[in-house]
Amino acid sequence: MNRDTLIGFALIALVLIGFSWWNQPSAEDIEAARLEDSIAAVQKDIEQTRKQDAEARQALADSLAKSDSTQLFFSALTGTAQQIVLSNDKLELTLDSKGAMPRKAVIRNYKSIDGTDNVTLFDGDDHQLNFLLAGKQENIITADLYFTPRDVTDSTVTFVANASNGGEIALRYRLGKDYMAGLSVETRGLAGIFAPTTKEMAILWSDHCRQQEKGFSFEARYTGLFYKETNGGTNNLSETSDKQKQMEERLDWVAFRNQFFSIALISRDDFAANATLSSIQQEKGSGYLKQFDAQLATTFDPTGVKSSDFELYIGPNDFRLIQDVEQQSQFGKDLDLEQLVNLGWWLLRWINRWFTLYVFDWLTGFGLNMGIVLILITLLLKAITFPMVKKSYMSSAKMRVLKPKFEEATKHLDKPEDQMKKQQEMMSLYAKYGVSPLSGCLPMLIQMPIWLAMFFFVPNAIQLRGQSFLWMSDLSTYDPIVEWGTNIWGIGDHLSLTCILFCVAQLVYTWFTTQQQKDQMVGQQAEQMKMMQWMTYVMPLMFFFIFNDYSSGLNFYYFVSLFMSAAIMWTLRKTTNDEKLLAILEANYQANKNNPKKQSSLAARLEAMQKQAEELQRQRNNRR
Repeated sequence: MNRDTLIGFALIALVLIGFSWWNQPSAEDIEAARLEDSIAAVQKDIEQTRKQDAEARQALADSLAKSDSTQLFFSALTGTAQQIVLSNDKLELTLDSKGAMPRKAVIRNYKSIDGTDNVTLFDGDDHQLNFLLAGKQENIITADLYFTPRDVTDSTVTFVANASNGGEIALRYRLGKDYMAGLSVETRGLAGIFAPTTKEMAILWSDHCRQQEKGFSFEARYTGLFYKETNGGTNNLSETSDKQKQMEERLDWVAFRNQFFSIALISRDDFAANATLSSIQQEKGSGYLKQFDAQLATTFDPTGVKSSDFELYIGPNDFRLIQDVEQQSQFGKDLDLEQLVNLGWWLLRWINRWFTLYVFDWLTGFGLNMGIVLILITLLLKAITFPMVKKSYMSSAKMRVLKPKFEEATKHLDKPEDQMKKQQEMMSLYAKYGVSPLSGCLPMLIQMPIWLAMFFFVPNAIQLRGQSFLWMSDLSTYDPIVEWGTNIWGIGDHLSLTCILFCVAQLVYTWFTTQQQKDQMVGQQAEQMKMMQWMTYVMPLMFFFIFNDYSSGLNFYYFVSLFMSAAIMWTLRKTTNDEKLLAILEANYQANKNNPKKQSSLAARLEAMQKQAEELQRQRNNRR
């Protein structure tokens, strides 16, 4: 091999090496390829998992189809489902012999969304109640078994599934006189199929919660999964987002609650601490609000000596009614099921529990229209708070008539650096005239809890459901004056007349209060008031976007309340004699001029701040 050949091979090698280097993938290309390979691997795993799941489901289906005769409940794996109806004058409960579970619940004497006289809380596969017993060789799943109904009456039935060894599993239902039903689960002659350590059975309970009211968003806001801890209080999963939670405490009961109706499952021996609860929101237009699921466990006696006992409350969220029905419980627990009625946070709930409910019960006892009841409640609350409102107004009136004198006395203190001294001077004048600038605030703040308490009480008062008044066909939902069928963000698909009236009343009331505040502001305070005034007029607009889909009963209450507040303020303004009021204040001034009162804490703090500011200024001047 001569030199030229060697040189040629060397050049070819360099070209190949250079070309390979030039075309090698970048770090980004390598990462992209790695990611692509990873995605492909994950997709392959997913496909494999799906294939395995499909094969497992097919194997299970084949197993059930072949019905292995060695299975303990071989004879109960096939059969014909029968519907057994338990009923009283308030509740109709349909039970299915396939799974021995409730399949339909109809609450009587409450109109449904379609106008019929009864509310169907659930029907068919929307509701599942399944008990799982873990055996040594095989598991007993009640949803898979066909039970035989026995001892059937209008209020009782016992579902029995026979085992090949002569044993049986029985589920016994008993419907009470109202909305409470009892359920007992027990086995007989099956002790040998369970492990000695078996002390619990699992419960899978689910409900596809139906929309029962016209306003989807409003009803969904008050629909949630509730539970009560055995050694604690009542709580709930989020009503505005999807939520799953594993409990750390034992539970007395779990409930699926929508705005006006609930289904509660109560355990005599509590639910174990490892319960998993889930709430998933549903799409508007689906006809459903939430998907509720509860994975529970409770005490189970495999010997059959003691049954596992439950109670089901299926009924309206009526505070007094639930109190009465709770007394029918055979478990001797303080169930506190009244918490299913949303009366607000702790302080607001206390107001509604011990004041609003009693007033509401008293007024409804006269058989009045619910719209009239809301007006009378408003009048009563205005009468109770009138002394505070009048005190607040008179404090503002005193400030108004003294405004010219305050401006005259402090006009020499209009420089920015004199503002602290000006405030101090004004506090001194307040004391001499016997006026407190803060006395008008506290009475108004006292009224706020009442306003907020009614925010929770009215939308959850089932007595308003389906009740009409004036143009409002149902006080528990919105009253549209126009609907357009398409959802618009922030407004919805309608305009509610009571919401518009409420916002207009809010504007009128805001105008009255801002005028009153302008009349009493002095100097820089008045300028600041002008800057903030526009914000007070934005609030009614915000209320419109918030309350447009709220119940007409709540908007009507707020409209009447604000209208009356504006009327009271207008009346007080017209009946107040400014000259007489000023004369009284001047008399106070003369009496206090030579015998000054002790300086208020606020005035003392202002004076201390003023002295501190003056000392700091003096130190700066000395440094210069």
